[in-house]
Amino acid sequence: MSKNSNGEGSIYKRMKDGKLIRYEGQISYTDGDGNRKRHTVYGRTRKDVRDGLDAVRDRLDSGAPARDAATTVAVWLQHWRDTVLEAAAVKPTTRDLYSRLSRVHLDPAPFGAIRLDKLKPSDIDLLMVTLRDKTKPGPDGTDIPALSDNTRRLIYVVLRHSLDAAVRDGLIARNPALAVARPRVARKEAKHLDASQVQALLTAAKSSRHYPVLALIAATGMRKGEALALQWDRVNLDDGRVTVAATLSMVGGKPVLGEPKTARSRRTVPIPPAVVALLRRHKTKQTAERLRAGNQWADRNLVFPTELGGPTDPGNVLQTVHAAAKRAGIDDAVGVHTLRHSAAVGWLESGTHVRAVADLLGHSSVATTADVYLHSSDAVTRAAVDNWGTALEL
Repeated sequence: MSKNSNGEGSIYKRMKDGKLIRYEGQISYTDGDGNRKRHTVYGRTRKDVRDGLDAVRDRLDSGAPARDAATTVAVWLQHWRDTVLEAAAVKPTTRDLYSRLSRVHLDPAPFGAIRLDKLKPSDIDLLMVTLRDKTKPGPDGTDIPALSDNTRRLIYVVLRHSLDAAVRDGLIARNPALAVARPRVARKEAKHLDASQVQALLTAAKSSRHYPVLALIAATGMRKGEALALQWDRVNLDDGRVTVAATLSMVGGKPVLGEPKTARSRRTVPIPPAVVALLRRHKTKQTAERLRAGNQWADRNLVFPTELGGPTDPGNVLQTVHAAAKRAGIDDAVGVHTLRHSAAVGWLESGTHVRAVADLLGHSSVATTADVYLHSSDAVTRAAVDNWGTALEL
């Protein structure tokens, strides 16, 4: 047996019936909890074992574990969701989204069955390709991508964060996701409708319970969650203003009121006289509805509640938009957010300064507004060129 100093490892031959089977080396070390441990390396030659011990020593010197854990990705993700994600300082909606994405797309085999000590960057590359190529039947019967670029990017982010935590906890030495390029998100122009199309959609939705909230969103560019979280004490019908102070999201399948998306999302938005009149009529109808509900009414002071006063499921509002768009003969790919986009584009094309539009939308920066919305119609660009050409008197 060849001995080295404590912590440097020892190498010896493993014999059987007088024949050499292999070389074995051991290294002693103290883990992060102060426990004395021993790690064994096997090899066909003494050099193989020495190189293996050197690699283990390098890992220990860098603060990494002597060897990566044999825990599967799925088992680790369950622990990560129950501990790290649960304690993370993120919004409940973000926590719910990350948990759902990891359970649906990362836990299942074959990826979820890979052991952490066997997980390679190429395994993650293959996962991203598989997610990219996954399809579902489209409305016309043809296959369309099952996941958007943004969803695939979020799945990668969830995996990277969870493996960062595995490194921190000493289960693996390095995060293999860091060696994988983050999926790109193709830039898409925000879908919007012109004024006549917005009017047609609202007219088609006029008989719906959700018409008032759709009219408010169309007129102010508020986010769906912001409008559904609006409370009457934040509405000033005399001055024609509403104050955005909360947002409504689905968490665990239930509508929950929470903080606005960003600090700049907290804002006061003017509303036009037609919407002021609409909200006055809506408030009168809601008072009658409250009386009919009696003690079943959940007094949350919401402007757009259910028949019993509780928060409205955003999905129901989306269904109303889809149905109205179909009746109006508009592309059924429109959603509630399309009304917000349409307001933004309409303001910009009418000459409203981009800073004012950013303030109305509650964007964190003017750059966000410009990147998503600042494009012009053919008519606007033609008028700009013609007017400048006339001024030059060419």
